[in-house]
Amino acid sequence: MSDTANFRVEKDLLGERSVPAAAYYGVQTLRALENFSISGIPLNHFPDLVVALAMVKRACALANSDLGKLDEEQLGAIVHACDELIGGQHHEHFCVDMIQGGAGTSTNMNANEVIANRALEILGRERGDYDSLHPNIHVNMSQSTNDVYPTALRLSMVFGLRELTAAAARLQEALAEKGREFAPVLKMGRTQLQDAVPMSLGQEFNAFATNIGEEVARLNEMAELLTEVNLGGTAIGTGLNTEADYRDLAIGHLRRISGVPVKAAADLVEATSDMGAFVLLSGMLKRCAIKLSKICNDLRLLSSGPRAGLNEINLPQKQPGSSIMPGKVNPVIPEAVNQVAFTVVGNDTAITMAAEAGQLQLNVMEPLIGFKLLESIRYLGAAMGSLQRDCIQGITANEAVCRGYLEQSIGLVTALNPYLGYGKTSAIAQRALATGRSVAELVIEEKLMSPEQLEALLSPEAMLAPLAGSRDLPV
Repeated sequence: MSDTANFRVEKDLLGERSVPAAAYYGVQTLRALENFSISGIPLNHFPDLVVALAMVKRACALANSDLGKLDEEQLGAIVHACDELIGGQHHEHFCVDMIQGGAGTSTNMNANEVIANRALEILGRERGDYDSLHPNIHVNMSQSTNDVYPTALRLSMVFGLRELTAAAARLQEALAEKGREFAPVLKMGRTQLQDAVPMSLGQEFNAFATNIGEEVARLNEMAELLTEVNLGGTAIGTGLNTEADYRDLAIGHLRRISGVPVKAAADLVEATSDMGAFVLLSGMLKRCAIKLSKICNDLRLLSSGPRAGLNEINLPQKQPGSSIMPGKVNPVIPEAVNQVAFTVVGNDTAITMAAEAGQLQLNVMEPLIGFKLLESIRYLGAAMGSLQRDCIQGITANEAVCRGYLEQSIGLVTALNPYLGYGKTSAIAQRALATGRSVAELVIEEKLMSPEQLEALLSPEAMLAPLAGSRDLPV
């Protein structure tokens, strides 16, 4: 086959170019591929974004048809092409790099060209035969990158947040289940890495569950914040080149197509340039990442050893941990989650700088903002899923180790303070430190309590909740 058979010629304002004949994208996407070989991450790396773009284009086509600006044949072909994209087809043709100059124009034109060329095929015409259906004239009718792109980004983030929230809820339940399982396991609580007061391992895991549960509620709030869109504002929010009813029609169609309760921003000029919602979302994702990382740090510490560390819990063994040290197994799942958290924190810094860097009526850095938000959402969801499946569900407790630390800890005197008084407990603590003997052993030796009384005070009921009633020693 000749080279001319493998390519078709398309032209834009810069001139003619040869586009691969098999490609649904066109000349402007081709230029973007040449100009932006940056991250190596194409649009199709985020299927939700491709689906969201198709939903926006479908909604806009329906609105233009309602206003008599697209004929039935054009509308049917565009809608058919969009439906295929929404169903997961042809995503490989969304190939522009996520990092790009032009405030997302290359992304918008990638969508316009793919939809136009697929629609032309549906109409029985050749790809690139734009006389009857054009990427800019028909697919992009009444639109600008500056309202299509941020609307699609918000929609794709709502989709991603649904998955992330579900992953967080599953992680929360897994932690809560461990909290119930470990409720009878007494251990020593620690502050500043020093012995503090008794608690149960169940309380420790319940605290983890509550921590993640707070994020489930906040993530739902973030999704609601993203439902305000600037669709219909076109270039800078003034609605240039649209008809009076277009905005409400387009947003109404998008609401039905996506199932997301999108609504028009009160001030489209403000909404076109403001990145505040994205900054707030990024901050929320960073908060979630920090909490997740802290939990993983605790898991690694509690499982450290097994002979020369705390060894209070056992993490599931997932793979050999060393190429030189036989028998070594590392906490690889929490370690991976830590690294995801660090990435999200870095992304937040990039998003913050990009949001600040936009001038006047448009933020040209929006591609980076969208890329890093979608990446953070995806990474956090995957990390939470892995932590839940591959780590939390398989954790076991070393109850004897936990109990041994408790009985040997000087911190045990705090639980005895209400019964013996500060003076006696201080003396016991000093003697225990000096001799290396346990607090319990010394209390019994000095006949301050009987073994039965001490055992009663060391029960979960006595140690893990506020005192009820008299502080007299149990009989």
